[in-house]
Amino acid sequence: MTGDNEMRGYRRVLTIAGSDPSGGAGIQADLKTFSALGCFGASAIVAVVDENTVGVSGVHPVPVNFVVGQIRSVLDDIGADAVKIGMLHSAELIAAVRGVLDAYPDMHDVVLDPVMVATSGDPLLQAEAVGALRDVLIPRARVITPNLPEASILLGRNLSRQSELPDAARRLSEVCAGVSVLLKAGHLQDDRLIDVFYNAETDTVLPLESRRVPTVNTHGTGCTLSSAFAACLARGFSLDAAAAAAKDYVAAAIEAGARYRIGRGHGPVHHFFGFWE
Repeated sequence: MTGDNEMRGYRRVLTIAGSDPSGGAGIQADLKTFSALGCFGASAIVAVVDENTVGVSGVHPVPVNFVVGQIRSVLDDIGADAVKIGMLHSAELIAAVRGVLDAYPDMHDVVLDPVMVATSGDPLLQAEAVGALRDVLIPRARVITPNLPEASILLGRNLSRQSELPDAARRLSEVCAGVSVLLKAGHLQDDRLIDVFYNAETDTVLPLESRRVPTVNTHGTGCTLSSAFAACLARGFSLDAAAAAAKDYVAAAIEAGARYRIGRGHGPVHHFFGFWE
C-alpha cells in the first residue's frame, strides 16, 4: 500500500508519429488511447498533417534533427515504459529514429504501426522508404501491427483470404528480423473480423475475434490499436495479454463510436467510451 508521503510513478508511453488536426488519428488518437488505458502520454511529432475525416490534403514534415531532439528530451527526462511509432514518411527519418532509439538499449517495448496509407486511401509513406522501414526500423521493434495492404507490401504478395493470415504473420516475422506481428483483418469482407497475433517469442498464433460493426467511423483505428498495445505493455501485460486487451479496447471503441456522427467522411472511434457517452 502506498504511504501518504510516498511519490507514485506513472506508466509512461511515448508516441512518435504525425499530428492529425481532426483529432481522430495520429498523435491525438495515441494520446487519447494512452489516457483511456491509464498511462501518461508523451509525444514526438514527426509531421503536421493537413487532414480531416474526408482525406489528407498535405504533409508538412518536421526537420529530422528536431524530431530526434523531441525524442531525446522525453526519454532523457521523464523516460518511457513503452514506445509507439506511427507514421514516418521518409527513409531519412526512419534511419534517424532507429539511431536515437539505439541510444536507449533498455527500451524494449516498442510497438510499430507501419503506416503507409490513410483510411481515406491517401499515401503517407514515400515509396522509396518502404525498404528502410522493413530493414532498418522494424527490426528494432518488439511488435508490428500491419493491416492487410501494409502486410502485402512488406511481403511482396497480395493477401486476400482469412486462411492466409496465420502463415502471413509468421512469414512477416521471418522477413522482419523476428518481431511479433499483429496482423489486422479489417480489409477483408467476412462477417467475422478475426485479427491474428503471431507471438514470435513463443512461436504461437492467437486469433483475436470481434464483431464487424457496420460503420464509417474507422478513422484512426490502426493508430488506436498500436497505441493500446503499447499502453498495455507499459502496464506490464504479457505479449498475448496486451494483444487481446488492445483488440478488445479498439472493438469497444468502434462499437461506441458507431453511434455518433462527426465530419463528412470516416469519423473517429470513441476513445473514452468507458468514461462518458
